[in-house]
Amino acid sequence: MDRLEPLRILTTEAARGELVFPTSATVALRVRDALEDPDCELVAAARLIQTEPLLSARVVAVANSAAYNRSGRALTDVRAAVTLLGFRTVRSLATALVVRQMAGMPAEPAHRELALRLWEHSAGVAALAKVIASLITRQDPETALFAGMVHEIGGFYLISRAKDFPGLLEGDPWDWLGEDLEEGDPGAKRSPEREIGRAVLQALSIPEPVVAAIETLWTGYLSYPPATLGDTLLLSDQLASVKSPLRQERGRNREQAAGTIDMMMEDESLSDTLENSAVEVRSLAEALRF
Repeated sequence: MDRLEPLRILTTEAARGELVFPTSATVALRVRDALEDPDCELVAAARLIQTEPLLSARVVAVANSAAYNRSGRALTDVRAAVTLLGFRTVRSLATALVVRQMAGMPAEPAHRELALRLWEHSAGVAALAKVIASLITRQDPETALFAGMVHEIGGFYLISRAKDFPGLLEGDPWDWLGEDLEEGDPGAKRSPEREIGRAVLQALSIPEPVVAAIETLWTGYLSYPPATLGDTLLLSDQLASVKSPLRQERGRNREQAAGTIDMMMEDESLSDTLENSAVEVRSLAEALRF
């Protein structure tokens, strides 16, 4: 089987809605769906979250991060953490866990390293997006945080299916993410990652504003000054200290990106804003890493 054949198969499956999620993600999805119920009570929510140990640990860790816990008093139980974060943020964490579990623990060491680095990048982008949304673009910080956690969803899905399609992840990532699937048709420049990513976003019922922001990230067009959720995500991706292993060529380096934006801002520079928020960003990124 040539390298493009698995991509054709997966893209066709995605278009039909035939997506395969790991069984380990079912609990996290059940938690997320339960928290959508306006009648869900705090005690019931905490009990349900505790059925997924990894989610429980992340909820408590995020609640204790500098981004949320201003008092500095350590929270040690799920109920208190949920009270502080709110159902909306916990729902986001549950969905993020599904994304992370899509990559599972690949048998191939190279694939395992790819998955871990991709999540490290996603956590860093999410933490930056929350701060940039709050202080620079004036977008909703929690939506920006969520967009950062799920923006590499297509790549995670491809990694999760690599065990079923030997050779799927061979070669340079940009080749298998942006290859022409319709050979001979110069107008059919289709990215499997984007097509599969859109299908996974739809299957997980990701809100349209977040999908639109991820589309902006894929196109790579940043407005000056940055003002939208898409700008927030794209800027965070460019500034992340850990670059995506799937597309390291996409963004400029951190200093170039910050310097360009600084010239467009009248008040405190982006560099100064990020420096002043460094502890918050680092604390949240570390808490988000599963």
